[in-house]
Amino acid sequence: MGSARYTELGAFLRSRRERIRPADVGLPTGPRRRVPGLRRDEVAQLAGASVDYYNELERGAGSQPSEQMIAALARALRLTGDERDHLYHLAGRPVPAQGTAASHVHPGMFDLLHRLTSTPAQVITDLHVTLVQNPLARALLGDQSAFTGPRASFVYRWFTEPGARGLYPEADHAAQSRAFVADLRAAAARRDAKDAEASALIGSLLELSAEFAALWAERDVAFRRNDRKRLNHPMLGLIEVNCLNLFSEDGRQRLLWFTPAVGTDSAGLLDLLAVVGTQDITGP
Repeated sequence: MGSARYTELGAFLRSRRERIRPADVGLPTGPRRRVPGLRRDEVAQLAGASVDYYNELERGAGSQPSEQMIAALARALRLTGDERDHLYHLAGRPVPAQGTAASHVHPGMFDLLHRLTSTPAQVITDLHVTLVQNPLARALLGDQSAFTGPRASFVYRWFTEPGARGLYPEADHAAQSRAFVADLRAAAARRDAKDAEASALIGSLLELSAEFAALWAERDVAFRRNDRKRLNHPMLGLIEVNCLNLFSEDGRQRLLWFTPAVGTDSAGLLDLLAVVGTQDITGP
């Protein structure tokens, strides 16, 4: 990189890193810490970057960071919305629109997700775009945060890509379709009537999926708040869970966490997720 802007980007990253206490992000403080805040390797770990790459960023060197990397750094450093936007400007990248996979995660949601270490949890948008997952959620559902464009919405994939339905037993597909459509109608109504993101998603689905169009015409409306789900896991088999939702104040983000359904053997199966690790699964 090398320009004055990238030099400022490195200085900004360093200033944000130095203000965070390790305990704020779940890292041990330790008796021998010689730097204020986080170390560079700790930020790299939290952002999913290599230590060498992050070191180059702080030096104002290396290649221009991608939008995905900027989003990951903003989350790792617990940036506010304004700080996140400033980071994009310094990197010479456009600030992503709300609702995309690079959206800024609501700080309260991110903090709660960080504290949920013993249960699968993730933050999604009201249009079912996954923003961030904890390790157990990736183990249970696969990595859902890497999709871009319309495919970032799981509702879009559900109705346009048959493979996206593999996580649910076939007997549950019809009920899931109805629930997704009713939830999408509720989310779209909660937004402004001229909201481009929701309108584009609905318009695409009406054009591409006859099933979606038929269900949309029924005009059912209901937010998904507390569901009991049966999930097919490629190594652990069928897992029955309760899916609980916490909505942000504006309703555009949701914290989802999964607990074992009472009366099943799912508690033991969920305990095995940490051993199994992240799976390559198409849908949530």
